[in-house]
Amino acid sequence: MFIKTRQGSTEEMKRQNQSSVVEFILLGFSNFPQLQQQLFAVFLVIYLVTLVGNAIIIVIISLDQRLHVPMYLFLQNLSVVDLSFSAVIMPEMLVVLSTEKTTISFVGCFAQMYFILLFGGTECFLLGAMAYDRFSAICHPLNYPMIMNKRIFMKLVIFSWVSGIMVATVQTPWVFSFPFCGPNEINHLFCETPPVLELVCADTFLFEIYAFTGTISIIMVPFLLILLSYLQILFAILKMPSTTGRQKAFSTCASHLTSVTLFYGTASLTYLQPKSGYSPETKKAMSLAYTLLTPLLNPLIYSLRNNEIKRALMKLWRRKVVLHTV
Repeated sequence: MFIKTRQGSTEEMKRQNQSSVVEFILLGFSNFPQLQQQLFAVFLVIYLVTLVGNAIIIVIISLDQRLHVPMYLFLQNLSVVDLSFSAVIMPEMLVVLSTEKTTISFVGCFAQMYFILLFGGTECFLLGAMAYDRFSAICHPLNYPMIMNKRIFMKLVIFSWVSGIMVATVQTPWVFSFPFCGPNEINHLFCETPPVLELVCADTFLFEIYAFTGTISIIMVPFLLILLSYLQILFAILKMPSTTGRQKAFSTCASHLTSVTLFYGTASLTYLQPKSGYSPETKKAMSLAYTLLTPLLNPLIYSLRNNEIKRALMKLWRRKVVLHTV
């Protein structure tokens, strides 16, 4: 009888503590107050360049009918994901950097984590689909129109977005179903799964198993498929008769692989072990690599180095100049 009463009172205390957590405090880089202003300025510039770069690609591909082919429509979807990814994370991050401590509501934290997982998961599958598209175009050019027709393209895009939605819909409610018994300080720049999970006062073993297996299927499997695709592409490049063509193709592939490795590598280190022993500052750096740098680099690597995109941009610019002079 005594044991039952004690267990009941403990459970009641947990429920009271959980209900008392109505907001979280994002600490950001509060350990380095002397760097806050410099980091704010750097991140603001990165955010603006990311928004402008991805927005330009979305507009150019929308307006130019010649670019309405799978390769460029994949790029357009990637830019939508990257722009949305940045919009979900960066404004809150800039607020955190401009103050010592920033509060975010329970619902706000839930929403931010949901959309981070949605856009992050979508990008994982979308990059895989893009690698398959390039593999088909370079290694099987004669069959490419049949391999990557409109129907297949639409299926790959829809699969990528639906997969991202499913990842977010499963993982976010699960994390926030755990009791939060205090403290409510998140030692991070935004509401990401690993730092939020550290505040949970319950056994998260099953969730960590899910996180490990989910990361393998969502991050590592697409990454391995991308590596295999680019390996086949490299073999095809080596057979090219033109030295200039080989050099250009190698340069493009190296750029793509750098961006892909940065994104998948840091994301897998973050999510394979949500309660890993990395220091908070190391976790922040890894998160910034795939949430800050990847959306910034993708427009430069995938699109602005592309001659078709540059021609379409110049055409749009000349049209704008003509309209202003008339």
